[in-house]
Amino acid sequence: MDEQATLSRRDVIQRVTALLGGAALAGGDRLLAFTFDTDARVLAMAQGAGSFSAADVALLDEIAETILPETSTPGAKAAKTGAFMALMASAVYSDRNREVLRDGLRRIDEACRAAHGAPFMTASPVQRLSLLETLDREQRTFTEERATPARSRAPLPGDPDEERERTDVHYFRLMKELALQGYFTSEVGYTRAMRYVEAPGRFDPCTPHAPGDKTWASHA
Repeated sequence: MDEQATLSRRDVIQRVTALLGGAALAGGDRLLAFTFDTDARVLAMAQGAGSFSAADVALLDEIAETILPETSTPGAKAAKTGAFMALMASAVYSDRNREVLRDGLRRIDEACRAAHGAPFMTASPVQRLSLLETLDREQRTFTEERATPARSRAPLPGDPDEERERTDVHYFRLMKELALQGYFTSEVGYTRAMRYVEAPGRFDPCTPHAPGDKTWASHA
């Protein structure tokens, strides 16, 4: 990717990190090095990606849609976010984090059956949202408890314990990270959920931004 595309991806990662409380995203800078076009997402929807089957991708798509549903703008499914999640996890996640994510799919399905008597794929939107809200509270508590380092400083890149500590992450946090990143780096997210101008005609350093206006998308 060229520098502008890399900066755009980095900007999205920074925004997702802020939305999720400031903890580093799993995959780190490796997330900046990969991008997937529409054809790759279509293929993943049909055939799966890496160790994720087509059924796994479909489930990820429904989870992402529950996090980012269709409103006045298209939701996560319109951007094939589930395919992005599987592709990105296959490409950049450690074996441990990839297994945490895959096991999370099983856990979500089991939790949905226990709570609502139906698998996630056939549960109602209200049932899905109720379950994911519970899991979101759970992952926030999980993440906050691990945010206080056991030693005097947080691990630095290259520290022997860095990779081990980054794998200590809740599966729903991984799902939420990937859903947000996948949607807001897609064409749908850029052009429909945000305001995007491919080639602005002039530099406006102080453009008005009224409450309720869409945020501006970075130049890609």
